[in-house]
Amino acid sequence: MRLSGRIILVQAIVFVLGSVVMGFEMLASRYLFPYFGGSIETWGALISTVLSALMVGYSLGGYLVDRRPDLRLSSLLIALAAIWLYGLPFLSKPVLVFIIQSFGDGALATISASVVLMFVPLSCLGTLLPFVIRVILTDIDHAGRVAGLSYAISTLGNIFGTLFVTFALIPRFPVSLITEWLALVSAFGAVLLYLLRLKR
Repeated sequence: MRLSGRIILVQAIVFVLGSVVMGFEMLASRYLFPYFGGSIETWGALISTVLSALMVGYSLGGYLVDRRPDLRLSSLLIALAAIWLYGLPFLSKPVLVFIIQSFGDGALATISASVVLMFVPLSCLGTLLPFVIRVILTDIDHAGRVAGLSYAISTLGNIFGTLFVTFALIPRFPVSLITEWLALVSAFGAVLLYLLRLKR
């Protein structure tokens, strides 16, 4: 497996967008806590939503990349995630108020609120890894190495995003502003993926 400059850049984008995924999970807790509290039930809804969204994203990405192995398609899905994140600070309050008025503050409402906030953008972000693995894989002998390295880099980004957003950003900046920053980072990643024009 030869590491060209473009492949290194793609893996850097994987790291950054992995940071966005878990950074947004920590931010989502700030959106939900005023309405549903910070209990173990709220965290259970958040974590389950993240895992469900990534499961769908990985599956959808795998299906799409087999039909069209082109990173530009993935970049459009990342752009959709960026748009969703950017609009969230403006739409979250009326949506959460509607949910709590409709369903109360029990398990159904908590899970519904978590899904509405997080499922679409995280599913879109989750489509990236199958595209990256398929596009940069040059031969079957390196399939395990490419897949393992890609998931490791993404997970390293998850760790960084969790710690950086939790300890560096949330104590210093409004949640709405941080959300907009994550949206802009995602949009920048989408533009880079599109301009790289990598395809199988």
